[in-house]
Amino acid sequence: MDNADLEPVDEKAFGDPPPKIHIAIGWQTIWKAIAAILITLLALWAAGEMATLLSMLAISFFFSLALQPAVIWLVDRYEWKRGAAVGVIYLAGFVASALMIIVLIPAVAQLASGIGEKGGPWLTDTSVWIEDTFNVEIWTPGTGEEIAQETEDALLNWAKGAFGNLIGIATSGIGLIFNLATIAMFTFYFTADAPRFQRTILSHMSPASQRRVGWTWDEAIRQTGGYFYSRMLLMLINGTGFFFTMVLVGMPVGFAIPLAVFGAFVSVFIPAIGTYIGGAVPVLLTLAIQGFTAGLIVLAYVLLYQQVENYWLSPKISSKTMTLNGAVAFGAALAGGAIAGPMGAFVALPAAALIISLTSNFARSYEVVYDIENPKATVARAAGDPTDDQ
Repeated sequence: MDNADLEPVDEKAFGDPPPKIHIAIGWQTIWKAIAAILITLLALWAAGEMATLLSMLAISFFFSLALQPAVIWLVDRYEWKRGAAVGVIYLAGFVASALMIIVLIPAVAQLASGIGEKGGPWLTDTSVWIEDTFNVEIWTPGTGEEIAQETEDALLNWAKGAFGNLIGIATSGIGLIFNLATIAMFTFYFTADAPRFQRTILSHMSPASQRRVGWTWDEAIRQTGGYFYSRMLLMLINGTGFFFTMVLVGMPVGFAIPLAVFGAFVSVFIPAIGTYIGGAVPVLLTLAIQGFTAGLIVLAYVLLYQQVENYWLSPKISSKTMTLNGAVAFGAALAGGAIAGPMGAFVALPAAALIISLTSNFARSYEVVYDIENPKATVARAAGDPTDDQ
C-alpha cells in the first residue's frame, strides 16, 4: 500500500494533548529541605547522647504516676501540701528500705552459712542415694565437709559483693547512686508539681484535644497507681505466708526473711517465669536445710497460695486495675529489660498495660460475627443458608 492512499488523521478527534507539567524548585525550598534534614539528624544525635537521661525521665514519669493516688489521698484527707505529701512518702520508703537492708544483709549471710553447712552433706547423701538406687554415679567435687566449706565461702563472698554493690562501694556504685538520685529528684518534681505541669501541657492544645489528653492522663494515674499498689499488696500477703510457713517447718528466722522477700517479690513482679522461680528457690533451700518433709510443706504452700491468688486474691485486688495477657507481659518485660535494664523491665509492665488500655478506648471496635469455634456456620450465614442455625 502506498503512503499516498492513506487518509490523513484528524488530530482534533483525539482531543488536545495533555499539558506538560513543569516543577520548579527554588533555592529557598532546597535550603529548607537541607535545614530540615540537618535538624532531624541533630535531634537524633542529641537523643542518642541523652538516651540515659531520657530513659530516666520516662522511668521518673511512671513512678510519678504510681505515687499520684497516694499523694492525692493525703492532700484530700489531711489537706497537706503536695510537696509535703511526697516528702512523707519518700521518708516512709527510705525507712522501709533501710530496715530491709539492715535485716536482709545479715540474714543473707546467715542463710549462706546454713546452706554451706547443710547443703554439702545433703548433696553427698543425694548422690549416694541416686547411685545406690539407679546405679548411676554422680560426680561430687570432694567430701561433704569440703563441699560445705566451698559452698559457704562462695555464698558469703556473693553476699559481701551484693552488699558492696548495694551501698555503692563497687566501681559502678557511684553511678548507680547518681542515677537513682536523679530518678528520685525528677519523680519528686513530677509528682509535687503535677497540676501545674499538666496545665502547662494542656494549654498548648485545643479544647477537644485537652479533654482527650486530660482523660488519658487521669487514666494513666489510675491504672499505673492501681497496678503498683495491687502488686505491693499481693507481695505483702505472699511474703507473710512464705515467712510463717518456713518458720513453721523449722527454718530459722534469719533464713525465712530473705527467702520470703525473694519469693514474694519475684513471683509478683516478674511475669510468667517469676511464679516458678519465686516458688522453686525457697522450696529447694528448705529441702536442703530442713529436709524432705519441710520442703514438701513449703511446696504445698506455694501450690495452694497460687490457686488462691489466681482465682480469688488477684481478681479481687486487681479488678479495677491493669490486666495483661501472660505472653504480652512476658514480652513487655523482655523489651523493657533490653532497653533500660532491670528498671526498664519493671516499668514496662504498667507501660504496656496502659498502652493497651488507651488503645481499647480510642480505637474503633466492631462486633465479632465470625464464629471462631464453628467457621462453617459463619460461611453458611454469609451465604444465606437457613440450615446453619440447626
